[in-house]
Amino acid sequence: MKNRSKLHRSGGFTLIETTIALVIIMIALLGVFYAVTYAINYNSGNSSRAEALALLQEEIELLRSAKFTPAFTDSTLTAGSHVKTGVAAANGVTFKVDDEITDVTGTLKEITITVTLEAPNPGWQTSVPATVILQRTRGN
Repeated sequence: MKNRSKLHRSGGFTLIETTIALVIIMIALLGVFYAVTYAINYNSGNSSRAEALALLQEEIELLRSAKFTPAFTDSTLTAGSHVKTGVAAANGVTFKVDDEITDVTGTLKEITITVTLEAPNPGWQTSVPATVILQRTRGN
């Protein structure tokens, strides 16, 4: 009879063992939750960067298509700073596009285009701003 009660007592987990196991599992799940949250935020930053690069490319194409000949210079290529604010992207984020045009010589212009995140700016999206510098020569 003593053997039977001994087997019965050692047959399962105690309440303390179960509680410790649940705490360990909860800590592991919190780590997984944190990793998923970080991944979602990181991917949102990549989305904003992709939108900024698309706006940058659009602005480059606009300035490349502007007429710059000996007879005529398009007003978009006037020297100075040209800022466009509130440029909305497809994901609902707004950007500021800044074109800085400098007359290097009479036949050469240096154009710096910068796209920055305007709103919302959560601070962790470090991939924005995007900047490109290009030169434009007078054509025929």
